[in-house]
Amino acid sequence: MSVVLLNMALFFILIYYQIKNKALAFNIVLMEPEIPMNTGNIGRLSLASGANLHLIKPFGFELDNSRLKRAGLDYWPHINLTVYDNAASFFEINENAKMAFLSSHGKQEYYEIDFEDEMFFIFGKESVGLPKDLIAEQEASVYKIPLMSDKVRSINLANAVAIVVYEGIRALKFP
Repeated sequence: MSVVLLNMALFFILIYYQIKNKALAFNIVLMEPEIPMNTGNIGRLSLASGANLHLIKPFGFELDNSRLKRAGLDYWPHINLTVYDNAASFFEINENAKMAFLSSHGKQEYYEIDFEDEMFFIFGKESVGLPKDLIAEQEASVYKIPLMSDKVRSINLANAVAIVVYEGIRALKFP
């Protein structure tokens, strides 16, 4: 009987460590990114964090831009990248996915997101953020990163993505 209990205990320990060490697969979505260096840095971050990168056109640069490649270093070929012609096609293809929208106009804090594996984090373009109609339509799923100064409208897009992705990893891997 003790051998059976020991085997069961070992089985559950093995399952626990497999779950604990399971790779997460978040989805980073950039709507109409404008700055190639930000997108390159976010591409590198997506690879480092195990996330998928989704880019929605139009872009403010070409994907073969040298500044994009320089910011992403030699990692760019290894990034799991999906490109969409427009926001409508992105939302149609991913209509059943759980999404969190990030905006300085959100009413909830980013650490209140109910993080899940394979979740999509939607970020707007650098100059204006997410479209106002999308923020209104998705109000219950719009989150912000708090700003401690009224002199700043928002933080850099690459920094915002890093904050949210790594908070998600922390929340799921080290609750």
